[in-house]
Parts: sequence; structure tokens; C-alpha cells
Amino acid sequence: MSSVGPRGAVHPMSRPIAGLVGWVCVVAVVAAVGAFASLDADLFYCALSRPAWAPAASLFGPVWTVLYLLMAIAAWRVWLRAGFAEARLELSLFLAQLVLNGAWTWLFFSLHKGLWAFTEIVILWVCIAAVTALFARRDRLAGALLLPYLAWVTFAAFLNFSLWQRNPSILS
Repeated sequence: MSSVGPRGAVHPMSRPIAGLVGWVCVVAVVAAVGAFASLDADLFYCALSRPAWAPAASLFGPVWTVLYLLMAIAAWRVWLRAGFAEARLELSLFLAQLVLNGAWTWLFFSLHKGLWAFTEIVILWVCIAAVTALFARRDRLAGALLLPYLAWVTFAAFLNFSLWQRNPSILS
């Protein structure tokens, strides 16, 4: 199998580990941007009136670490299978949902905009669902790796809505 594709383009299979590192780095940048926006998230979250089913603040970091890793692996598998040129739609939508992911943290934790954050997370959910379906068409495991992310964002959307409703003076 040749590692050089049409017009001399290097096929992803020629550098699979570098590709994985690249996707992990892309996702890590978004995680870092979100982490910067949520430096005081624990204090802010604990100050909110929360429903009984709201998780402890200490749960968010470990959950997001696992989800970000799964997202990077899923994108890498699609890239590995098809390359960016062939999977442009899937991978571009993946990158777009990453931007939305990072933006939510700023809306909720930095700007305290409950309605805007809720509206944005619904759009994020639609993008994640589309990416999950598109990834699954290319690579079933890649699609499956995004299911925990979709489930968590579903839960987060309900939590966002509840927090916004319970804290109208804080989450204007």
C-alpha cells in the first residue's frame, strides 16, 4: 500500500501516531480555552441553586477529560480512514462543534448568560448528533465513541435549563 495519494498528498496511514497526537492537540486547545473561561467555575456552580440531581462540581473535570479524549480518538479514526480531503464535511463539522463546545463555557461560566448558553447548547447538541451520525457512516467505532459525549451534553442541556430557571438573577 502506497502512502502517497493523488497529486502527491501523503495518506494519513503513513503517520497514524502523529495524526492521533494532532487530533488530541486540537481537542486540548478547546479544552484549555474552556478551562480558562471556567477558572472560577467551582465557586460559581456551588453558589447556584441546583436541582437535587445536579452532579458535584468535582465530577466535571474527570468527565470532560474522558469525553475530550474520546472525541479526539473518534476524529482521528475518521481522518485515518478517509483523510481530511475525503472526510471534509465530517471533520469540518467536528471542528465547528468543538468551537461551540468552547463557546458554551464562556457563555455560562464567564458571562453568566443562562438563556444564551441554553440556546447554544441546543445548537451544539444538534451538531454533535450530526457528527456522530456522519462519523458512524465512515467508522462505526468513531460514531460510538461520540455517544457518551452526546449523552453528557443532553444531560448538560437539562442542567443548564434548570440552573437558568432556578437562578434568574445570576444567570440573566
